[in-house]
Amino acid sequence: MTVRQTLASLPRDARDTLFLLFVIAWVVAPQVSNLPAWASLLTGAVLLWRGQLAWYNKPLPGRWTKLLLVVVAVAGTLYSHRTILGRDAGVTLIVMLLALKTLELHARRDALVVFFLGFFTMLSNFFFSQSLVTAGAMLVALLGLLTALVNAHMPVGRPPLSQTFRIAGSMALLGAPIMVALFMLFPRMAPLWGMPGDNLTGRSGLSGTMKIGDMAEIALDDRVAIRLKFEGDERSMPPQSALYFRGPVMTGFDGREWQAEPFREDSAWAARVAVPANLQVSGPAVRYEVTLEPQRQPWLMVLEATPDAPQLPNMQAYMTQDLQWMTTRPITEVLRYQAVSYPSFRHGPDASSRQLRVHTELPPGFNPRTLELAAQMRADPALANADAQQLVNAVLQRLRTGGYNYSLDPGVFGEHTADEFWFDRKEGFCEHISSAFVVLMRALDVPSRIVTGYQGGERNPVDGYWTVRNADAHAWAEVWMENRGWVRVDPTGAVSPGRIGAFQRLRAPQGAFANAMGTISPGLVQNLRAVWEAVNNGWNQWVLNYTQARQLDLLKALGFESPSWQDLTTVLGVLIVLAALGGGAWTLWERSQHDPWLRLMARTRQRLAQAGLPLPDTLPPRAMAERVRAQFGASSQPVADWLLRLEQLRYAPHPTQALGELRREFSALPWPQPPKN
Repeated sequence: MTVRQTLASLPRDARDTLFLLFVIAWVVAPQVSNLPAWASLLTGAVLLWRGQLAWYNKPLPGRWTKLLLVVVAVAGTLYSHRTILGRDAGVTLIVMLLALKTLELHARRDALVVFFLGFFTMLSNFFFSQSLVTAGAMLVALLGLLTALVNAHMPVGRPPLSQTFRIAGSMALLGAPIMVALFMLFPRMAPLWGMPGDNLTGRSGLSGTMKIGDMAEIALDDRVAIRLKFEGDERSMPPQSALYFRGPVMTGFDGREWQAEPFREDSAWAARVAVPANLQVSGPAVRYEVTLEPQRQPWLMVLEATPDAPQLPNMQAYMTQDLQWMTTRPITEVLRYQAVSYPSFRHGPDASSRQLRVHTELPPGFNPRTLELAAQMRADPALANADAQQLVNAVLQRLRTGGYNYSLDPGVFGEHTADEFWFDRKEGFCEHISSAFVVLMRALDVPSRIVTGYQGGERNPVDGYWTVRNADAHAWAEVWMENRGWVRVDPTGAVSPGRIGAFQRLRAPQGAFANAMGTISPGLVQNLRAVWEAVNNGWNQWVLNYTQARQLDLLKALGFESPSWQDLTTVLGVLIVLAALGGGAWTLWERSQHDPWLRLMARTRQRLAQAGLPLPDTLPPRAMAERVRAQFGASSQPVADWLLRLEQLRYAPHPTQALGELRREFSALPWPQPPKN
């Protein structure tokens, strides 16, 4: 016997239970990566156990077994999260309770509890991800739970799942306009899925420190970090080589790690803070819109340089002395904002000052060969009186002609990172090159620092947005020059010009499937990726980033001159009242109707009454068939057979026909003719 035949032979309770367990497994599956390992294993074991009990029609476990499992679930939650409150602990506990509740499905009341626990668990998936994939998976889960709920309210007979699924789909479609209205008009006072105590660990490639060798790992992360939409035509856009998105600026160095703050907390730190930004912009402005993925850091990514603060919803932005734009709290949701940048700019003090000395400090005891190289360069008559620009040119020339290579995997560097790069390995990723460059410039007594961020991007031909990925994270240098202030110097471009100007990124080795697809159709994978990212970007723009400002813009389009959240509430209230009136009218009409099977029975009695055979309303189809044969003889056998099939549809465990088929046959039957007067 096949699995399908076995499922068909199971009692209806067992079949419905197995379907509900499958839906619960679908709801819980996305949470596996967010749950402790023991919780995922225990949930899976309980669902499999409950499915086995339904398959073999065995009794449910006793009270003490269920109580023991509840104690284990609560104790495990306390052990893993040290609490039963908060997002992570609450989700773990609700998933466990949902699974354990399936072990006591005795009555419809228990099933209803499972349904509503399932709906809550389904919503909890959005605490961790609001992606389009998650939304699609939860839409399937919603239809599954609605199907199971409808099935539980159809106790008579054995309705096929296709029938209950159609009813559930109709319910979802009827509720869709209300959901759309609530989504568009319900006042947004805060992020919909924000939760107190969310993990604020950075998810992007950037951080407040740069350890030599760590940034190379970011090249393996191909997730989108930033999307941009430039105003105007392509001629008004800056070249790809000028797309520098400024992030944390590294000044302190302990020999192994660069930090956004000095390594030693002394008067030098106060001196650095006192250096004014002194930003001066010139040339044409670049206007663009940024969609920033949630990086769980307070860094606001904009092109260099941006003099005015971007307008942000529900938060403020400020610029540091290092030209880095920051927000007042970590960015934990997709954020969209407009910015105006000037690719041509200068900043920092024009004249040397005591405060700049912090940018020439190096930790004692590190990189002795690099310090010796700096002394040799200063001893060179050609560089004896060289200014900062000449020294920069000399170091860049060494990078171009010294046999240095741009590499994703240069190996693990030891204690003297700059020495190893300049004299031993002669290869590295952007942070190796920039760090060695800044160490040498500081050894030459030139104020220098490291800037991290993103560089480059690629245009999506489907929607016209520029995409910047975590793999585009980059580190470059800034050198202070007399009468020019801080000047960007990207030493990686001297080693690998294609990294800056031609978007020639180092990528991680691809798997066998990706290589095979690339061999068969080189452009297919890129085209599919562009389409998917355009769709996902549309989801971010129109759903996740539907803010209160866009709600008010909608009201303006509807004719409101100065809309406010009170107007949103008024419009929403009017729509709710209209929906309630429409629902009430529908309920009154539906109440006047009967069960579709009963309506077909009423039509049958009416037709037979017209033929001269009045029948009472309480007569079942089988008795009606006997009356028809007795009244009209053999010619009425098709009508009698049809009545028997109608009874089978209502009461037989395995009906052979659906109601729609019998309804269509109704008009084609050879009904007895009315008696002639």
